[in-house]
Amino acid sequence: LTAAGIHPPAVVRGDWSADSGYAAGRELASATAVFCANDQMALGLLRAVSESGRRVPEDVSVIGFDDVPEAANYRPPLTTIRQDFTALAQRAVSALVDAIEGMPEAEGAAVIPTDLLERASTAESVR
Repeated sequence: LTAAGIHPPAVVRGDWSADSGYAAGRELASATAVFCANDQMALGLLRAVSESGRRVPEDVSVIGFDDVPEAANYRPPLTTIRQDFTALAQRAVSALVDAIEGMPEAEGAAVIPTDLLERASTAESVR
């Protein structure tokens, strides 16, 4: 998780679970915005923020990553970044096949497009 509103901005490591997001949320009590590495961590963070008496998005904006099917049903609905898992998997399999067949590595990293889905967990000033 990366948090703004703290100087310097804080980076808190988690394990991709809602529990680690919750722990990070308790640690980032004064943050004004948090970008979570996945939506599960954002779910835990939302709980920690709520329990601390702060409000999302009025006091802290929260953004997740992955757009899990439940993200639109979190409270509040989670702003998140959707990635194309099919394209990601195709690229990974292609790279693996190339490596197995002894093909030289492709130059540069593959860019898989993403989409920002703006929902109610971010304040207007963040959008």
